[in-house]
Amino acid sequence: MSSRKFFHPEADALTLHRILFALSDPTRLAVVRALKDGAERSSGDLLAESVPRSTMTHHLKILREAGVTRTRPEGMRCLISLRHTDLEARFPGLLDAILAHGRSD
Repeated sequence: MSSRKFFHPEADALTLHRILFALSDPTRLAVVRALKDGAERSSGDLLAESVPRSTMTHHLKILREAGVTRTRPEGMRCLISLRHTDLEARFPGLLDAILAHGRSD
């Protein structure tokens, strides 16, 4: 059992400016796109080759503390998931609109 604890704001405490800031970075937006299918991913699975681990840790913290993602420790790994339901309840359509905008595929 892990003793690691992570801060996650309550759904009613999510703020638009923190969410928009968290999603304004291309690396963080790529992480959210990778999580949009609803599956949990380990932080190692989300690590881009061009992004150092310490930088990715920082990006994941910004996403978590803005309320965009949830991090769950499991053994030596951290599993990350998108808080789509909470985001949709607080700001209906926001996440889908952001993810649909500027798609390169």
